Amino acid sequence: MKQKNNYRKGFVFKSYEAPNQSPFEKLFEIFKELITYTSGDFDEAIDWLRQLDKEYELTTAEYTIDDFIEDLKKKGYIKEEIDPDGNGGLSITAKTERAIRQQALDHIFGKIKRSGRGNHKSKSPGLGDEHTGDFRSYQFGDALEKVSVTESLRNAQINHGIGNFNLTEDDLVVEETMHKSQMSTVLMIDISHSMILYGEDRITPAKKVALALAELITTRYPKDTLDILVFGNDAWQIQIKDLPYLKVGPYHTNTVAGLQLAMDLLRRKRNTNKQIFMITDGKPSCLRLSDGQYYKDSNGLNPYITNKCYAMAQQARKLHIPITTFMIAQDRYLMQFVQEFTRANQGKAFYTGLKGLGEMIFEDYETNRKKRIKG
Repeated sequence: MKQKNNYRKGFVFKSYEAPNQSPFEKLFEIFKELITYTSGDFDEAIDWLRQLDKEYELTTAEYTIDDFIEDLKKKGYIKEEIDPDGNGGLSITAKTERAIRQQALDHIFGKIKRSGRGNHKSKSPGLGDEHTGDFRSYQFGDALEKVSVTESLRNAQINHGIGNFNLTEDDLVVEETMHKSQMSTVLMIDISHSMILYGEDRITPAKKVALALAELITTRYPKDTLDILVFGNDAWQIQIKDLPYLKVGPYHTNTVAGLQLAMDLLRRKRNTNKQIFMITDGKPSCLRLSDGQYYKDSNGLNPYITNKCYAMAQQARKLHIPITTFMIAQDRYLMQFVQEFTRANQGKAFYTGLKGLGEMIFEDYETNRKKRIKG
């Protein structure tokens, strides 16, 4: 008599085991975080790493911080540089800048499913070039290359049988496709002094979001464009490679200058879909007058300045450029300003702390990229 086997189903719980990493990989993860906080200052990042090593024993006698620095050199993550004064030092390379962007993408947008390179899809199916997996009956005028041969033959077999095979127009099906659309985005980052006031570092999270968004667009949506600008007393464009070195300055907040530059950049783009993301924590407090002088007022909301902001929002609306504002502040009077600004543009606004900022920007980016804005 055969013995009956009893199989049990259930969950097996065991202690968490961290992924197997080499000493270099463990230190490199920490180093990339530190180099972001220090705005690309290698020496300061290494000083912090040595302090962390003393406190948490990150290294061993077999692999020290000095060994880690040597590996950074060998692997091409840092290089020797000589400044104009003739003093030498170490600095990060483009390879490290890319690694920082990739880490920011993994940390902030880590929950998204990876897929191959693609383009933005509109909501409307039709004569596009992005496959959806859905089928419809053939209609006069459909291109022959759009006909699904496999599905059409299957219909013919079902409708007419195998013995007397016959393929008619009624058996033909076409796979639905989506129009590919390209998106041009401008990301505005507030670098006024308030971004590091009150004991809270607001610029580093904003910088990480920009790093992640840049990596996302350049790798996953290579046909899209991303321009990044910063605004304080004035506004100026920065390159993606400059992001790790971004710092706050002793500036007021010239929101109008930022919006003017953003719209100038978008006017040059041929894409129909255009948008502006603005990350800021403070009120507009500065304007540059026609004679080059600065008009500044940090005491509350100045109507002369805010009215200029509303006018820029309306102008962007006429150009079919939606503005999404990510307000890193909870002051009631500032929220009222953002509400009025958003109403003038018919855009969107998020009142947020620093936690979850990246996820919100990604979700809004994904939502906006599915739209076709008729200009």
